[in-house]
Amino acid sequence: MVKRYIKKIVKHFSPNKFIPLNRLEINRQTLLSNYLYFQKNNPNYSIIPVLKSNAYGHGITQVAQILNSVKCDLLAVDGYFEAAKIKNITKHKILVMGYIRPENYTLIDTNRCSFVIQDVDSLKAIATLDRPVNIHIELNTGMNRLGLTPDELDQYLKILKQYPKVNLEGVMTHLADADNDDTSFTEKQVDLFDSLTQQIVNQGFSPKYIHVAQTAGSLVAASQYANAMRLGIGLYGLSPLDQSNPNSSALNQLRPVMEMKSTIIKTIDLKSGDKVSYNGIFTAKKPMRIGVLPLGYYEGVPRELSNCGLTTSGDLVLPIVGRICMNHTMIDLTKSKLTVGDEVTIISNQPGQINSVANICKNHKLFNYQLVTNITENIRRIVV
Repeated sequence: MVKRYIKKIVKHFSPNKFIPLNRLEINRQTLLSNYLYFQKNNPNYSIIPVLKSNAYGHGITQVAQILNSVKCDLLAVDGYFEAAKIKNITKHKILVMGYIRPENYTLIDTNRCSFVIQDVDSLKAIATLDRPVNIHIELNTGMNRLGLTPDELDQYLKILKQYPKVNLEGVMTHLADADNDDTSFTEKQVDLFDSLTQQIVNQGFSPKYIHVAQTAGSLVAASQYANAMRLGIGLYGLSPLDQSNPNSSALNQLRPVMEMKSTIIKTIDLKSGDKVSYNGIFTAKKPMRIGVLPLGYYEGVPRELSNCGLTTSGDLVLPIVGRICMNHTMIDLTKSKLTVGDEVTIISNQPGQINSVANICKNHKLFNYQLVTNITENIRRIVV
């Protein structure tokens, strides 16, 4: 029994030596460089990296470990289950931004985590813990998704004063239109946020963190109170702005952190007239050779790339042929010498490559946030 227990412990902490067919390479230095870029450009702000949705598909545990080498006060996640994944990995405290059922507050870690509490019922529930807890108020300034409306704030603050162990650590809002060329709506949101923050301060509260902006908002939101920002998509080297946006050049120094690679598991010689994959949407016009990759739309390869997407191997461009399947994608190997066991790049971390996230999204009218967050957690993330 003891030997079996020791074996389990050793196995748990041993590196996984099983060589995967698919992997995501997460570049440590690139991620840190992106973080430091925002810190340099916002020297008086606390930068709060956002690791929600599996760190935008990059791997929440891997990104949390990388960020242990930087100085930041908080990491932000959406659900408490995400905080639970990293609270024993990260040296930083964690801000849980998403909603938690009031009956679950007795189960949470209030030492390592702060919580966005944006309704009175949740405030009363967390106060019943009768222990010190840090909270952030979210203000609804026009997003109309979560947060206290201006009419609700005064009553909320009156109730908050009844609970001395509940510390108002932060105040936040979420900008709904920060990626627009027209900044007028963002300006209205910031003005309303500042007036509500003034109301909070006038009530005797002194929040440590006041955060309005995310990646796009950091370029346009001019709050007189803000001293922190939430760094989301920009941390991973991706831009929320179209190149036509006048502020887009400010993000040109960012570099993508992720590269997706796969392995050819089979090659097939086709005759002229042979079809490939479901519905036969690809027909060989001449003899050719294709390769099969063991990943498809379940793993995160968009089905929209069927018969039109491009993969690469070095300088070689390898078109996707036929319908992308749930777990398989076929590519044209005719002009290459690649064979079973050779690697192919599905998503490149080089911005200029035809299969970078930016170019995939531009050429196929896809959304970059969705492309990366849709990559299944089953693909192994490897920090390089």
